[in-house]
Amino acid sequence: MNRSLLPSLASLAVMALPLYAQNPVLMIFSGAVDASAAVPVDAMRFIAATDEDNVLRLYARTGGAPLQSFDLNSFLAVNPASPETDIEGAALIGNRAYWITAHARDKQGRVQSSRQRLFATDVITNGTRVELSPVGKPYTNLLHDLVAAETLKPFDLAGAAQRLPEDPGGLNIEGLAATPDGHLLIDFRNPVPNDRTLLVPLLNPDEIMAGKPASVGKPVLLDLGGLAIRDITLWQGEYLIVAGSYDGRGASKLFRWSGGDALPRPVPAESLKGLNPEALIIYPNTGLRQAQLLNDDSSTQKDFPSGPKGPARKRFRSVTLGL
Repeated sequence: MNRSLLPSLASLAVMALPLYAQNPVLMIFSGAVDASAAVPVDAMRFIAATDEDNVLRLYARTGGAPLQSFDLNSFLAVNPASPETDIEGAALIGNRAYWITAHARDKQGRVQSSRQRLFATDVITNGTRVELSPVGKPYTNLLHDLVAAETLKPFDLAGAAQRLPEDPGGLNIEGLAATPDGHLLIDFRNPVPNDRTLLVPLLNPDEIMAGKPASVGKPVLLDLGGLAIRDITLWQGEYLIVAGSYDGRGASKLFRWSGGDALPRPVPAESLKGLNPEALIIYPNTGLRQAQLLNDDSSTQKDFPSGPKGPARKRFRSVTLGL
């Protein structure tokens, strides 16, 4: 058993809360259509990434336009001919946010160097303003390290990386989470070995930001009923998971997981019908009593009322659930 992933004593009271999602609150945000990863800044704001550009945006949790934007194209050193990095996961340790891209082929099956990035930004609050300070350099050899890791050989990630991300057995990183001991969990949407979702502990995130190779721990396989993780976040030793199919079909579901060998526990959430959540946020003032899920609305822009031209026309929804 991996004791580093077991719940802390402080989480035991939280675990006693009812396992259901109720009283959903729907909000709309502009400036992007697909919030694919996010971290909270404080009790009322969050920073979100989208898989359609390399800009991080600061939002008030109650909706509306971005309060600030942070263009990371220069820091990420992307290929100008194909600059999209496809940021898919984020995790917060202290005031340092780690961000990970899908490390997958593009929709045409091409390998794009810009899509292989693991990077970090320090989040600094200065009154109402937020400063984002890039840390070290983006790491570009993570896929190589994962393929080479002996503990991951049974999953044939080298073969998976040759396939489209939404094909059976393809490779697609979708989530990132902190662990209680300051490590990271890399969460795969694909492959789904034996209908289990794959999580890989990343043991040296700060060293990676300094250019050292990734060190990985023993992989974890979770039974989410054949679904894979879309996002996962930690709160005082327990994880909240939003899961969906590896190929984007079917409904999303919520789970809670205490780490280690514990079985994930489903959280019924009728209010997720018709939504395709890709990122979830737990605010420090709400804990596991609430969760905000950010939706991928790339296919539903026609459902929004028409607005001004430009970025303001791009919108995504969120739903805040009581748990």
